[in-house]
Amino acid sequence: MSNLFKKAAVFTDLHWGLKNNSIVHNTDCIEFVDWFIETAKKNGCETGFFLGDWHNHRANINLQTLNFSVKALEKLSAAFEKFYFIPGNHDLYFRDKRDVHGVEWAKHIPNIIIVNDWFTEGNVVIAPWLVNEDHKKVPKLKGKYMFGHFELPHFKMNAMVEMPDHGELKLDHLQQFDKVFSGHFHMRQEKNNICYIGNAFPHNFSDAGDDARGMMILEWDQQPEYVSWPAQPRYRVYKLSQILEDEEGKLLAEKMHVRVHLDIDISYEEASFIKETYIEKFKLREMTLIPIKNQELSQDLAPGEVKFESVDQIVTQQLTGIESEFYDPKLLLQIYQNL
Repeated sequence: MSNLFKKAAVFTDLHWGLKNNSIVHNTDCIEFVDWFIETAKKNGCETGFFLGDWHNHRANINLQTLNFSVKALEKLSAAFEKFYFIPGNHDLYFRDKRDVHGVEWAKHIPNIIIVNDWFTEGNVVIAPWLVNEDHKKVPKLKGKYMFGHFELPHFKMNAMVEMPDHGELKLDHLQQFDKVFSGHFHMRQEKNNICYIGNAFPHNFSDAGDDARGMMILEWDQQPEYVSWPAQPRYRVYKLSQILEDEEGKLLAEKMHVRVHLDIDISYEEASFIKETYIEKFKLREMTLIPIKNQELSQDLAPGEVKFESVDQIVTQQLTGIESEFYDPKLLLQIYQNL
């Protein structure tokens, strides 16, 4: 029985069209794909995998975004002998069924294999986005490797919010595989034999300070190797005192998005000057200055830390805490996640 691959390059969750079809984001995506291909070739990878959420919008695709998207898949087609592509929940027109997805046209591109249903070859299982009763099938499967776009409980959706247990797919259902690799949650994390590989690059301030994003290289029967994209955009949250004390300029870098909490009393004119100066000097993408009371800083923050609330965390906690015979907390959470 031959193996599905010798050495595979894997990435996930690009979300073409994010931020209102931002040209900046789409350009980041195409530059990431170029780097991914270059790194895969240097490491001798003949096979590629994408683990879900190629596009960001399930209902429609902007034509300019589509142009970027097609070019990227053509590049991947030319770079690999086979490239396995899982449509994620963002790629499906309906979240609870797989009838229509946003990359149907890609099946006509050579070497691109769209996995929108269960795929098994040799000792590898590739799972589609699970709908309806699909989770009941998982414990009956076995193999060496499983790839998918799973929504497993007790993993973090982002740095602040943990996925609650809805009583469907569980970690124990996947223990019969040596390794399970998944997209969907953007933060790289691992429990037992299951690993969320981390998305291609940070997308917002939920990813602040976490640069463990990029790609995975998996040689058959070896441990996975993770490679972070050196040119990724980064997100950071600092206090103004930290910025001003950073004489060597180690905190800020090109393509960075920065939130700065004003823990020092300064005038509006001084704040505007600091913002303009640092954006130009370090070629930042944005710098947002946020007033904050000294008392709040001293009470809520440890030295060198900045704390900010996550809307996702607040909403998730409120929805999952509902106890009512009229409202289904799981359905309400799904509606919020779709929004």
